[in-house]
Amino acid sequence: QVQLVESGGGLVQAGDSLRLSCAYSGRTFSNDIMGWFRQAPGKERELVASIRWSGSSTFYADSVKGRFTISRDSALNTVFLQMNSMKPEDTAVYYCAANPPPYTAPYDYWGHGTQVTVSA
Repeated sequence: QVQLVESGGGLVQAGDSLRLSCAYSGRTFSNDIMGWFRQAPGKERELVASIRWSGSSTFYADSVKGRFTISRDSALNTVFLQMNSMKPEDTAVYYCAANPPPYTAPYDYWGHGTQVTVSA
């Protein structure tokens, strides 16, 4: 059974940092694209960042470029999202997801999410 389990969310102040982790199991992710999404109250879910498991390429939404960094640790089967200089508008539930070949939308596998709240 495929599982993606997010952790690391919490309440921080504007300007603080937070690191999210996504531990996954149940299949081989070596060819997948791993993504972090977020959904704020009343808004649609949006892709924040993604990374090819090979690490060869990354994507960042304009709203987080220069502040967030996505990475992965193959030995730990874990994907990370380092969030720096956080803003109140970063407040959302953050989801980890995996998109296997042929990389069609939407992503196939999802975690249950972790809440991130940034106070002004």
